Amino acid sequence: MDPKQQKVKLNDGHFIPVLGFGTYAPEEVAKMEALEFTPFSIEVGFRHIDCAHVYQNEEQVGQAIQSKIADGTVKREDIFCTSKLWCTSFRPELVRPALEKSLKSLQLDYVDLYIIHFPLALKPGKELFPKDENGKLIFDSVDLCHTVNPNHPVLLEDPVLSAIAQKHKKTAALVALRYQIQRGVVVLAKGNNKKWIKENIQVFDFELTPEDMKAIDGLNRNIRYYEFH
Repeated sequence: MDPKQQKVKLNDGHFIPVLGFGTYAPEEVAKMEALEFTPFSIEVGFRHIDCAHVYQNEEQVGQAIQSKIADGTVKREDIFCTSKLWCTSFRPELVRPALEKSLKSLQLDYVDLYIIHFPLALKPGKELFPKDENGKLIFDSVDLCHTVNPNHPVLLEDPVLSAIAQKHKKTAALVALRYQIQRGVVVLAKGNNKKWIKENIQVFDFELTPEDMKAIDGLNRNIRYYEFH
């Protein structure tokens, strides 16, 4: 099945590819990885590229997209590019300048989707994570903090996922991605390894059974894995 044809219709009538390439990476490697792995993701079939100002690598992602347009691999309209409004720019007068900054970095005239990155407003300014003298985040108007227990179980090592993966002769990561796609969720697969990037495209090569879906539904523990505080 061609991954480029798997899309979900948005409320405005446009379509978003259900599998996206995530460009987040730790600060010390974000720029290098974006230049190496974003072009590769396009080469193997990804057409949805997920970016954000806070990743601090939109310039490199833009260079990568432009390089694949220049060499004829894709046209601009083939790529669905998402960027995100960071939490320090939630005030209405700051939204447009933030978008324009991302567009300039990405070397694009438009992005296909522009969304709020995280439902929490931080103090406006140049600092991405403004903190007070005690090292605490300075909020702007919405105080919504989440703390996660680092001792939570590793999701991809869950025996139920592992058993389903073994049955389909796929990895647990692919099963997790396929589960979300069959639920109608658009998924973003971060990639800093070419083997994994090629593997993630295989999510369209198989289908989970209703029994598989029900078993994975039963894994919910109301755990939030991403820590932001």
